[in-house]
Amino acid sequence: MNKHDADKRDLFAITDLANEFGISTRAIRFYETKGLLKPDRLGSTRVFRRRDRARLILILRGKRLGFTLRDISEYLSLYDADNTRTAQVKLLIGKVDERLELLHAQLADLETTITELTEIRQLADDRLHNASSEG
Repeated sequence: MNKHDADKRDLFAITDLANEFGISTRAIRFYETKGLLKPDRLGSTRVFRRRDRARLILILRGKRLGFTLRDISEYLSLYDADNTRTAQVKLLIGKVDERLELLHAQLADLETTITELTEIRQLADDRLHNASSEG
């Protein structure tokens, strides 16, 4: 199923979504147990609607960007609570700012670590070079 076909459909089986997004059905069931997805049931079969698919897209994007399931859940719950989406957008801005701050700090730490490791490597190379020229 390609994205264009999926955008036109109204109902999806769990395997449809798993295949489309390259995740396991177990992951989708996990998101369901966390209350992030709420499929309908036809007997024992889960039936996902377009809304569930859209929520899954947001969940996967949020996870890829490093947000916690709690953050994602809070964001998704505001979608239903506020028709203007103002609270949702404000929450998003705050969470994005927090994430950016953390990533900038991690980047600075990585740059420091890379510099230190490069210096250590150079000292080790110099030591080996000096030892081999003395012997």
